[in-house]
Amino acid sequence: MRRLFMQSPIALAALWIVAYLVIILLPMAALLLHPAPAARGFWTEFSVALGFIGLALMALQFVLAARVNRIEASYGIDILIQFHRYTSIVAFGLVVIHPLILFVARPETLALLNFPEAPWRARLAVMSVLAFCTMVATTIWRKPLKIPYEPWRAAHSVLAVLAVGLGFGHGIGVGFYLGQFWQIVLWSGFMAVALWLILYVRVVKPLIMTKRPYLVEEVVEQRGDVWTLALRPHGHDGFTFEPGQFAWLTLGVTPLHMREHPFSMSSNGDQRDRIEFGIKALGDFTRQIKHVKPGTKAFLDGPYGVFTTELYSDTAGFVLIAGGVGITPMYSILLTAAERQDDRPFLLIYSASSWDDITYREDLEALKEKIDLTIVYVLRKGHDGWEGETGYVDKDLLDRHIPRHRGSRQYFTCAAPVMMDAVERALFDLEVPVTHVHMEHFNLA
Repeated sequence: MRRLFMQSPIALAALWIVAYLVIILLPMAALLLHPAPAARGFWTEFSVALGFIGLALMALQFVLAARVNRIEASYGIDILIQFHRYTSIVAFGLVVIHPLILFVARPETLALLNFPEAPWRARLAVMSVLAFCTMVATTIWRKPLKIPYEPWRAAHSVLAVLAVGLGFGHGIGVGFYLGQFWQIVLWSGFMAVALWLILYVRVVKPLIMTKRPYLVEEVVEQRGDVWTLALRPHGHDGFTFEPGQFAWLTLGVTPLHMREHPFSMSSNGDQRDRIEFGIKALGDFTRQIKHVKPGTKAFLDGPYGVFTTELYSDTAGFVLIAGGVGITPMYSILLTAAERQDDRPFLLIYSASSWDDITYREDLEALKEKIDLTIVYVLRKGHDGWEGETGYVDKDLLDRHIPRHRGSRQYFTCAAPVMMDAVERALFDLEVPVTHVHMEHFNLA
């Protein structure tokens, strides 16, 4: 049985889902082991159940955001972060509905909102909900509110701890279902694991990373306003990675500052002594990459991601669809394939604004001599004399180039969200098996 789960990503992913559901429902199941307090009516008890489930969901958010390698390897960290966002909204809804039901079912509980005169258990509940509301609001409207990423991330962690800790304190204070010693121990252990995870991610792991620094070797300008940031391990052997994976980069400060950003590696995954990133100048941080001086200290947390061809050793070949800087993981895939003398066919469909924006253009052409590589360039507007594809990567274009036997290949797409959505729909319309389509979403912040 263990061997089955180790060899089957789907079985392992299903196992994690079952574990997640069990952990969420475990607190409620544990409450059934002890006689319930005197009947207080269906809606009151239903409200309490929602409150406990919401608190359990809140605590589990620390697990989803902890970058646990065994879990991440089953889904990919981008999917986990998206799931983290959606389940946070569900937890928020449950936590807010919990008191609203009480106020309707038992109007006398409205007096608990009188903060100066309310008992401490009610004050904890109010502060927990306020912390949760602030955390959700600043996350959803961070960009409109123009909150910088690093301060938001630090505040997000503090607010999350406050929301969960105060909510747990409220439950103990009420005492109906946390009045027994073993119940308090059970929930305390649950909260302690959640607290440890956030301490590990924010303190322990950064301290470990400080002992494995990297130094910037050079910054090289590429086409398309992309810069290659090359790092060398300093005092250690570095790490290998599977082509297509990414790492969180901290540059110029220690990891304890929590100023890290995710970037795909663009170099050969088997090359330990030099790790490269292709970074496009799009935001405040990325626009400063070209000014980084050689010798600048850097730190890496990685590798992460399941957007890699190495998971599909039995496929007949690959179709790589890139837009703009989305070529970065594809370039790593092709470089590593050349180094490993992979004899399978690769089709690269690469969309860019113009011929001069084709990043790694000369290097991609050179790779044709080393592996079975076909490249289809798609220019938004072709220059005079251009005879290749123009416009957008749509259903008709893909139909002209991808193999007739759709299921014989694995399809990897990395581009702007609009292009990725269009490609996903087109591949579906072309009857490419859903299990053969892999997308890299880099909306992690």
